[in-house]
Amino acid sequence: MPRTARRYLCLVLAAVTLALSVPCDAVPALSASAYVLMDADSGRVLLSRRETDELPIASTTKIMTALTALGMSRLTDVVTVKREHLKEGSSMYLESGETLTMEELLYGLMLPSGNDAAECIADYCGGDGGTAAFVRRMNDTAAALGMTHTSFANPSGLDAQGHYSCALDMARLMARAMDDPTFAQIVSVRTVKAGVRTMKNHNKLLGAVEGCIGGKTGYTGSAGRTLVTCAERDGLRLVAVTLHDGSDWDDHRALYDYGFSHYRAEAAVQRGKTYATCAAQGGAVSAVPLIAAEAFSCALAEDETLTLRVDAPETVTAPVAAGQELGTLRVLLDGAELGSVPLMAASAMPLAEPVKKTTLSERLRALLDVRH
Repeated sequence: MPRTARRYLCLVLAAVTLALSVPCDAVPALSASAYVLMDADSGRVLLSRRETDELPIASTTKIMTALTALGMSRLTDVVTVKREHLKEGSSMYLESGETLTMEELLYGLMLPSGNDAAECIADYCGGDGGTAAFVRRMNDTAAALGMTHTSFANPSGLDAQGHYSCALDMARLMARAMDDPTFAQIVSVRTVKAGVRTMKNHNKLLGAVEGCIGGKTGYTGSAGRTLVTCAERDGLRLVAVTLHDGSDWDDHRALYDYGFSHYRAEAAVQRGKTYATCAAQGGAVSAVPLIAAEAFSCALAEDETLTLRVDAPETVTAPVAAGQELGTLRVLLDGAELGSVPLMAASAMPLAEPVKKTTLSERLRALLDVRH
């Protein structure tokens, strides 16, 4: 399984199976109908309410639109605006017939939340299948990320039948999107100039909340105010999601105040470190060290301690290639699995050289040679 898919399988398992002990003092009272505060690296849910309720998400949809587009195009692609791209609602004020780069459109999508940019991007990336093909790719990406309470009907987030998500799924999506350096760069910018346009980011938390590094706003009559943001302090990266929330800015501040005051980043697994050894059968060496294929960190409260469990065979049979996956290192908190990391062979283990059989006369001749 590819590293990215494996990591986000861990995110899904962590978020779905964990109902872990969370410090209950000073838990903020929020206005949101549904919300999640998540550790972006491990997927551990630190606080939540109605986190799997399926609700309209408005323009926070554009997180998926941008992530999908980044996988289907190049920033230097030149795109021509069509009249049918000029949708209602928030806009970057495109004009029919003008040309822009994909990078400019992505900034127009994420900063001023242009519905026109969303339609233009989707139509271009969808190729002959147009916007419909692009929306199918959005849903395919959601399924791959384990977003089981999500369905996209358009790239902009305008109210539509069959267009919804939940706070938990949107937190998973944002955690994945912030791993993309281009996406992270775009959403961190407060103001950008693109041609004759100067576009400002609608995310008021940038520069106002310590460590806020990105996010996306949203509003429709059905969804109310929606907000997805990410903040990082001292190596701990958190994602906050609020849906249908008239006090979203204050609620995100309160969530981050809680999260960063109650949790710390814990480096549970170090990439390349040896965590187990397998005995070697038929190999040129007697044992094979097993090292972590990747790092794993998570948010921990002051009184919490992680444990590691190795799932690997006691004996392996030669030959073994360097980097071959031979087991799994599981990270546990109170007996529940937070995530897992593959264990791989630190070095190659070739077959042992076969013992050469000799005849009696050959052994006698060798003995006489030694004596002389």
